Amino acid sequence: MLDFLMQAGAHAGGFGGPAGMWDAIVSDFSNITEPAAFAAFLQVLMIDIVLAGDNAIVVGALAAGLPADQRRKVIMIGVLAALVLRIAFALVVTQLMQIVGLIFVGGLLLVWVAWKMWRELREGAHSAGSPEIEGDEHSGLKPAKSFAGAAWAVAVADVSMSLDNVLAVAGAARDHPGILIVGLIFAVALMGLAANIIAKYIERYRWIAYVGLVVILYVAVKMIVDGWVDPSVGVGTLFG
Repeated sequence: MLDFLMQAGAHAGGFGGPAGMWDAIVSDFSNITEPAAFAAFLQVLMIDIVLAGDNAIVVGALAAGLPADQRRKVIMIGVLAALVLRIAFALVVTQLMQIVGLIFVGGLLLVWVAWKMWRELREGAHSAGSPEIEGDEHSGLKPAKSFAGAAWAVAVADVSMSLDNVLAVAGAARDHPGILIVGLIFAVALMGLAANIIAKYIERYRWIAYVGLVVILYVAVKMIVDGWVDPSVGVGTLFG
C-alpha cells in the first residue's frame, strides 16, 4: 500500500515522488520526540481511528434494512468506495491545501463534522443495525429501502466522510509532511482492515469518540485560524 501511494503520488505530483515522500517520513519520524511532531502524530492517529469507526457505523446502518445477501454487498461496496476515495483525496490534498482559502473552508467543514458527531453522541437514537457491523444500532440513521437506494446513500456518505478524514489529517499534520503521508496510509489501512472492530469499541467505550471529537474540533479551529492568517494561502491575504 505504501509503495502504491508513493507511485501514485509521484504521478499526481502531490508529494514530490517516492524519494521525496520517503525523505519526509524519515525526517519527521526521526524527530518524533519533539512535542510538535508527537502531538501531530497523536492527533492524526485519533482522527483516523474515530472517523474509520464512524464510517463503518454509517455504512452498516444504511444497509440494515436489506436482505442479508444485499446487505453484505452494500457494506462491501461502502468499504471499497471508502478505500478508493481516501486514496484519491490523499493524492491531491497537498496541492489543494495550497489554494487560497481552502484551509479556512476545510476548517469550517470540520466544525460541522464535530457538531454532527456531538449531536449523534448526545442523542444516541436507536435504529436498525446490520449484524456485520457492531455499534451501528445507535446511529439514528434510517436504513435505505432498496439496494440501489442503499448503495447511493453509502456512496454519498463515503465521499463526505473520506473528504472529512483526509482534510482533518492534512490539517493536523500540515507542517509535518512525513506524518501526513503516514496518517493518510493509516486511514486507508484502518478503513480496509479494522473499521468494524473500531466501531465496536467506540460503541462500548464512548469516551474514545468524545476524545476524537475534541481533537477534530481543535484541528478545525487551528485550520480556521491558519486559513485566515497564513501569508501564502490565508483568506486574510485577499483583504490585505
